[in-house]
Amino acid sequence: MWRYPRVPSWRPLRPTMNDPPDRAASADTAPIPGLYIHVPFCATKCPYCDFYSVTDSGGIRRWLDSLGREMEHYAPLFHSFDSVYVGGGTPSLLDGPSFSRLFSLIRRFCNIAEDTEITVELNPDDVTEERLVYYRSAGVNRLSLGIQSFSDEDLLFLRRRHDSRRAIDALKAVGRLGFDNFAIDLIYGIKGQTKERWRKTLDQAIAFGPAHLSCYQLTLEGDTPFGKLAGKGILKPLPESTERRFFLDTSRFLEKQGFIHYEISNFARSQELISRHNSKYWNHTPYLGLGPGAHSFLNGKRWWNFRSLDKYCAHLAQGTLPVEDSEILTIGQTRLERLYFGFRTRGGLPVADLLTDERTSKLLHGLKNSGFLKIRNEQVFLTRKGFLVADRLPLLFDIEQLSPEQISRS
Repeated sequence: MWRYPRVPSWRPLRPTMNDPPDRAASADTAPIPGLYIHVPFCATKCPYCDFYSVTDSGGIRRWLDSLGREMEHYAPLFHSFDSVYVGGGTPSLLDGPSFSRLFSLIRRFCNIAEDTEITVELNPDDVTEERLVYYRSAGVNRLSLGIQSFSDEDLLFLRRRHDSRRAIDALKAVGRLGFDNFAIDLIYGIKGQTKERWRKTLDQAIAFGPAHLSCYQLTLEGDTPFGKLAGKGILKPLPESTERRFFLDTSRFLEKQGFIHYEISNFARSQELISRHNSKYWNHTPYLGLGPGAHSFLNGKRWWNFRSLDKYCAHLAQGTLPVEDSEILTIGQTRLERLYFGFRTRGGLPVADLLTDERTSKLLHGLKNSGFLKIRNEQVFLTRKGFLVADRLPLLFDIEQLSPEQISRS
């Protein structure tokens, strides 16, 4: 283990009504937590994105000052981390000195396991060899590139900063600098996108040899510009039959190319290349989220920060935590989330988590006979067909009494 000194540099934070729970269990009795850092800055706002960010990067220094205060407070609650994920926003907007200071804070206040997975998100437009060099010098060993598409028409619709040529150049630079473990994010279900155009994007992505692919369906979130256009009927989502076709074709194609479809939207080249950090969100492993809008989870309690850079910095400057709200999961909520996450992932669920009475036993076997799931070694796994209805199944086993036929028609 690398153990970095925690030298106090600011006054202790005063507790708030939404203070986090006590320290996590020791490393001998609990999974190792993950650390998420939210960089709340973007050069421009994508019209489909509902993650918090601001387009004025003048507040980076103030954010780093506040981040250090927050990190100092929380670090003693977590024995160590074996994943660090720097997301946003657009982390690649940070210049060399800012990025170096960020990682200096992490090393100063956090215990980082020797084999930690350290991921940074990049916008292709920001990729330079110089930036990649200082990522590597900071210990970054995994990159996540927001390519989204190799079609200029799609990128224009999404209002991305880069074009297809810039995306290709960025991936070539990543290869030249020797980053073997990199992920590519892609979006399907874009207005006007054809099956052939999507397949071409997948082909081009695979050609660069990524360790991981995330393929997300474009969703029209309510408070985003696209969501507001959808609310007015100007922008319409794809028909459900078309969405299903995109999903099924993508899954079949990537599995034929050797990828493991391990979560509804995620594919990895091998078991070892599955995102360690994101997997923590899906199995209730503790995680600490720092920065505006970041979420954390520890000992059955979840809390989240204000989605405001000004509020975040003001609270920390005054010596209080920037926690907007929190919740303690009940037994029922914990079970429901365990079902929700289990159905979304390749790991599945123990049969024992589902069999509570005769009705659910019949339901389980009805779903199996209808091709939605498989049962192997007392474990339930959704099929590709089952993934299409994964978000509906938890409530089905919890409070609903629908038949597999009703699920198919819903």
